[in-house]
Amino acid sequence: MIETFGLAIVALLPFLAAPIVAYLAKYNRLVAAWSSAAATIMAFLVLLFYIKLPFAGITTIQSWSWIESIGLDFAFRLDGLSLLFSCLILGIGLLIIIYARYYISTKDCMGRFYSYLLLFMGSMLGIVLSENIIQMVVFWELTSLSSFLLISYWQHKKEGREGAKMALTITGAGGLAMLAGVLLLGHIVGSYNLSDILVSGDLIKSSPLYTPIIILILLGVFTKSAQFPFHFWLPHAMAAPTPVSAYLHSATMVKAGIFLLARLYPSLSGTTEWIFLVTFAGLATLLIGAFTAMFKHDIKGLLAYSTISHLGLITLLFGFSTPLSVVAAIFHIMNHATFKASLFMVAGIVDHETGTRDLRKLSGLWAFMPHTATLAMIAAASMAGVPLLNGFLSKEMFFERALDINTLSIGILIPILATIAGIFSVAYSLKFVHNIFFNGKTKKLPKTPHEPPRFMKIPIDLLVIICFLVGTVPALTIAPLLATAVMGSLQTTLPEYSLAIWHGFNAPLIMSIIAFILGIFLYTKREKTTAIFEKYFEKIDARVPFYLLIESIFKLSNKVTSIFDKSSLQGMIAWFIVASLIIGVAGFTYGDSPLFGNKEFLEIDTISLIMTAILIFATFATAFLHHKRLLALIIIGVVGLIVSLIFIKFSAPDLALTQLSVEVVTIVLILLALYYLPQTTPRESSNLRISRDLIISILVAVAVFILTLAVLSKEYITIADFFIKNSVSGGGGTNVVNVILVDFRGFDTLGEITVLALAGIGIFAMIQGLNLNTQNNNQEGFVWSEDKHPLMMQTLTRMVLPLMLMVSVYIFLRGHNLPGGGFIAGLIAAVALIVQYLANGIEWTKSRLKFQNDSLIAYGLLIATLTGVISMFIDYPFLTSAFSHLNWPIVGEFEVASAIAFDLGVFLVVVGSTVLILVQLGQLSKNSHNITKKLEEKKDKN
Repeated sequence: MIETFGLAIVALLPFLAAPIVAYLAKYNRLVAAWSSAAATIMAFLVLLFYIKLPFAGITTIQSWSWIESIGLDFAFRLDGLSLLFSCLILGIGLLIIIYARYYISTKDCMGRFYSYLLLFMGSMLGIVLSENIIQMVVFWELTSLSSFLLISYWQHKKEGREGAKMALTITGAGGLAMLAGVLLLGHIVGSYNLSDILVSGDLIKSSPLYTPIIILILLGVFTKSAQFPFHFWLPHAMAAPTPVSAYLHSATMVKAGIFLLARLYPSLSGTTEWIFLVTFAGLATLLIGAFTAMFKHDIKGLLAYSTISHLGLITLLFGFSTPLSVVAAIFHIMNHATFKASLFMVAGIVDHETGTRDLRKLSGLWAFMPHTATLAMIAAASMAGVPLLNGFLSKEMFFERALDINTLSIGILIPILATIAGIFSVAYSLKFVHNIFFNGKTKKLPKTPHEPPRFMKIPIDLLVIICFLVGTVPALTIAPLLATAVMGSLQTTLPEYSLAIWHGFNAPLIMSIIAFILGIFLYTKREKTTAIFEKYFEKIDARVPFYLLIESIFKLSNKVTSIFDKSSLQGMIAWFIVASLIIGVAGFTYGDSPLFGNKEFLEIDTISLIMTAILIFATFATAFLHHKRLLALIIIGVVGLIVSLIFIKFSAPDLALTQLSVEVVTIVLILLALYYLPQTTPRESSNLRISRDLIISILVAVAVFILTLAVLSKEYITIADFFIKNSVSGGGGTNVVNVILVDFRGFDTLGEITVLALAGIGIFAMIQGLNLNTQNNNQEGFVWSEDKHPLMMQTLTRMVLPLMLMVSVYIFLRGHNLPGGGFIAGLIAAVALIVQYLANGIEWTKSRLKFQNDSLIAYGLLIATLTGVISMFIDYPFLTSAFSHLNWPIVGEFEVASAIAFDLGVFLVVVGSTVLILVQLGQLSKNSHNITKKLEEKKDKN
């Protein structure tokens, strides 16, 4: 099983674990942490099953056909690059889970935190392991949604809510742009699978669509990885709990865009457009982040801007567009993840144990937290690029690539700017350590500082050890993983490079020495430089144009809405109909083809004429008598009945049964609604408005008549023959309509019942607890009967309940071969139950029906979805059905189809949603459907 589904298990296991973690936290909050850790370890163990393959140069692909018509496969890919990122996501994720166990307060919901974290972890794993790029975009957007939940975890904090909305707006918009680029990319290649895209670089670059593709995809990359000019969302995401910041901004979310640069490098890189856009964005981000970090007083603010700077460094390396620059970029991805996660966790410890993150209030903590201080110094030194630490090696690679590049004909400028960024890196690293742990005696703090619990420091210990080992013996530690990751990105042989810790006294080393000396000097002048920054630069806030843009969009939308929406349903419908009419007329007048065809029509018979006359009469009667609501409801029921008869005339019994069932449910729904509304409709329309509406309706009627005549009078190719021909052989049923619903178009049906379930739950949530006043008399003043549940009706409905349920079961079981099925049977069962509620009262019926409607919805969706998933586990497309014939004694031969399980899911969702909606409407008045004590006592006596 692992050999076939292992990669899917790795990606989906966190999603499956998230609701379990949330549920277990109800019993013990600490179980949430350890169960999350267990799920992460399980995913890592499954990944280890494949770990040898990328090192051997083997790419593992596991794929299942999903929606072939649009080229969407459910496919996963493991090569060196995806292995590296999977290890970072799971490894650092596990350390964050352990760390957060001691960070999250007892006042906070630990189950919610860890379930959100697992959702994000699964989303990131889905990105890096996806073989199909449309699937990758789905996971990409899931990271935006789950990060929104994590950033806004402390919902009581305004800055958290605002930061989450900003991050979602920017990354979500970038994701939409990227989706457009991905669709164009797949269109050029003819496939959405990376196996085809990565070998089609020449085809892509020679296409006239290359420029829009690269712009759209880079918009997704730059927004997700906080590249200029979209970098400003990341510092405001620091309102999240520190474990979230450590995870999102070291190894995961902000690296998603970087991952995409590495993944699509063979297909998109090397052109002038790539070099200009990626290099410029990376260089600007590198400098802006490094400069701003130096002057931040909030610890997490400093780390946020330093993260922006290092992400710019990595992006800049990819912009250089050489194999060696890719080596340096991927090496720094690994190193940045280790030292930045360490520093964020140190920041969390300082905040947790002192009660503040303000560097102006912190000093002298070495005396109270020597262990934490030591870890912070090593991690910060790695960030600054101090020798014998991993950050030094990748920084030297960066300086070397900057010296070799002559991109954009700017010569020595790039090495100079790279050195300036290095100067600021040293300065803000020194500021982080010196201001917190030294810089004089400890000031008065909200809490008395002390070392955190031992296990809160262990994750940092491990990461700092990695920083040291990689910095001293890189060939024995990181070299194999780096080599296979670079091969996964380049999709070709490795360039020659060295991981030696000493390359002699060369230009990159001189640049490092200059950066160290001037960085230390800059820090010693921090008071003067900070004053200059606060005077000239602090007022520059990227949020101002962002909020101005958002406000402008809202103003424009409000203006457009005010033109078309006058808070009148009739007005909105009129605009819609007129627009449709204009577009329709324009469409029919375009081209030289005749409007009508030569197809012969059926002969007109007497019954059809009578049905048509009744239909027209009922339609006009409903319009003229709509002020009398109950009478109009009865007449409009005639329209539904005639439509059912039309279906029968044209040999569509399934549609007729569905129409009748829906008609009954709709009548009950409207009756419940009318119970709370006035019995007559007031006259609100003027004669002018009535005339306008009459003209519009006549024009639309004529247009619809012409459209129908134009379609029916022409010969056309129908797909009905395909379904009729393959219904038995492909779906195992003679009822073509049902086979279409549960087999050929099963995915559509799954989506429809999901929408129905959401509608039911949404309506329940909106009107739950609402209590409306009801009338006790009709419009003539006659008082209604106090006996809301007549004995005759109670007795009759209880007698017919078993019969109605038996009919429902019969319709359900025969549905695959005869008219019927889960949807119709569900409506019949729902009507049977609703009648019980109406006749006997909600409380009486609820006490005897031992199931919950929301549970029926959940079980229905679960069964329907599992039916599709099981087919994937046996190497068939999603929702593929199977059937066979059994021969039992007495019973004889009969057919068994897996589609009946899917139909059962449809049945349960329809029953649960319908009953949930109607019962909740019935409860809007406490006087409407409750049996009084007097009546109950009377029945008990009888």
